[in-house]
Amino acid sequence: MFAIVSIAGQQFKVTEGQEIFVHQLEAEAGSSVSFDLVLMVENNGTVKIGTPVLDNAKVNATIIGNMKGDKVIIFKKKRRKGYQKRTGHRQSFTKIKIDSISA
Repeated sequence: MFAIVSIAGQQFKVTEGQEIFVHQLEAEAGSSVSFDLVLMVENNGTVKIGTPVLDNAKVNATIIGNMKGDKVIIFKKKRRKGYQKRTGHRQSFTKIKIDSISA
């Protein structure tokens, strides 16, 4: 059984027991969250597709923790002008574990 769910503006294909990284959510580690923007659910060959979302479908998850990703370096240069600029950032992520999918 898997589902396609929209979490923080991105779509993820999730199964029960899977751990994924999503954009940072405003919740504490160990708390449970539920996502009701379920776009599609597949269960043993039967597929339910929402228009655009499924009614009464929900994905429950537990937040494992917040962390930062790898550093991304942005380097800008204009040749023969002496212009160089180096910046970077680290994206904040939340690691969640999918507990159950109900449709």
